[in-house]
Amino acid sequence: MSRVRADEEEYWHSSKFRAFTFDDEDDELSQLKESKRTVNSLRDIVDDDDDDLERVSWSGEPVGSISWSIKETASGSTSSLDGRDSSLQKGSSSYAALPKQGSSYSLSSLFKGRNKLSSFQSLSDALSDTGVKSYAPELRRPRAEYKDYSSDWSPKDTVRRMQRGKVCSLERFRSLQDKLVLLDEAVAGHDGNVITAVLIFLKRTLRREILFRELEVRQVALCHLIHFLREMGEQKFLLDLLRFLDRTEEVALSQYREHLNIQDVEKRREFLKGCIGLPFSAEDTSHIQDHYTLLERQIIIEANDRHLEMAGQSELFRKYPRKASILNMPLVTTLFYSCFYHYTEAEGMFSSPTNLKKTFKIPDKQYVLTALAARAKLRAWGDVDALLTTKNWLGYTKKKAPIGFHRVVEILQRNNAPVQVLQEYVRLVEDVDTRLNLATKYKCHDVVIETYRDLKDRIQLTAYKDKVERGSAEEEKIHSILSN
Repeated sequence: MSRVRADEEEYWHSSKFRAFTFDDEDDELSQLKESKRTVNSLRDIVDDDDDDLERVSWSGEPVGSISWSIKETASGSTSSLDGRDSSLQKGSSSYAALPKQGSSYSLSSLFKGRNKLSSFQSLSDALSDTGVKSYAPELRRPRAEYKDYSSDWSPKDTVRRMQRGKVCSLERFRSLQDKLVLLDEAVAGHDGNVITAVLIFLKRTLRREILFRELEVRQVALCHLIHFLREMGEQKFLLDLLRFLDRTEEVALSQYREHLNIQDVEKRREFLKGCIGLPFSAEDTSHIQDHYTLLERQIIIEANDRHLEMAGQSELFRKYPRKASILNMPLVTTLFYSCFYHYTEAEGMFSSPTNLKKTFKIPDKQYVLTALAARAKLRAWGDVDALLTTKNWLGYTKKKAPIGFHRVVEILQRNNAPVQVLQEYVRLVEDVDTRLNLATKYKCHDVVIETYRDLKDRIQLTAYKDKVERGSAEEEKIHSILSN
């Protein structure tokens, strides 16, 4: 008993540290070694302490005291060196009952910036290590977030989530019944993007015959699919669908639309010639025939005019060079071109405007409007007068404009027609107010004076005298009318 007491007294009165003196060697290496021995002794002291307090780790599992963390780190270092996992060796039964946590992080190693698999650092190693990183435990996502990728959604819930822009997998709908229910729910949601997405899924996973049969009784989805196929240019699939639905005219129109993708003129002409025999309606058949005839005429006109232009044989082509080719142009553009470059040609020529009018049955209004614009651009006022002059069965001539003389005046004014030409056609406007407005706007003074004279409106005529130049012929004309 006395020996045990003596050992205790020696333990408490002994010390491994020396008192500080100025004679001690100021060596960093010795200090680091002394600190290392202190840390190692701390582990032996804690081992003897039987602390029953429990802590809570980051994973929520109960662990031992701080001594448990230090012991775990040291044992982890040994196990990493030996290549095997070793369990905690505790003298106390309370420590032996504690399970080893599955996480690779411990409380002490977390604060030290090391995981459990790394070796236990001494104080000297810690002071010399400058690249220590701080690690935080990985937190699990909330369970609700994993529902975005769940495969247990019903067709209705799937459509609702697609409408909200959520990620939904449609591959889980394997049976035909589930796919049709999904399509019906998409149509009931009135969202075109969702309907199109479901149709793309069905188009990829169903046979064509089954898909066509089911879409035949679902007109909304059918219209969406037809529009999608046209936009994406899937012509073969579209033609198969239209043939299944027995829509022969739509099949013909879809085939005819393919001419837009043909760049070569001769190949396009041959393609249009083959389209004439397709099952179009009567009206559409005439349009296809006119399209083919027009392109055939354009090819002939283009070849002749290109030769004339390159040879320099035509003064009109030298003065007004062509800005573009006439090929594949609309009928109205072709008519304007003919009225501009080939107005005086005989009716038997393919490039003659009258030949185009007769062949394609162009209405008088359209012909006069186009020809008037072309001849006014060339400032051929004699052709304009002849275009608007008609002769009755008695041989009397008369000015006539199917488009109305007010439109004739506007076209002539846009092409900078002289005032004398404008006044001639302003006088022919039947409505008095329209005539006065046009005459005042384009400064046709003679027309304004004559109109006020015919109306016997002395007040307006007197007021208009201030709008003409002093000493001009118009002012003298106003004075003569007012004095009579």
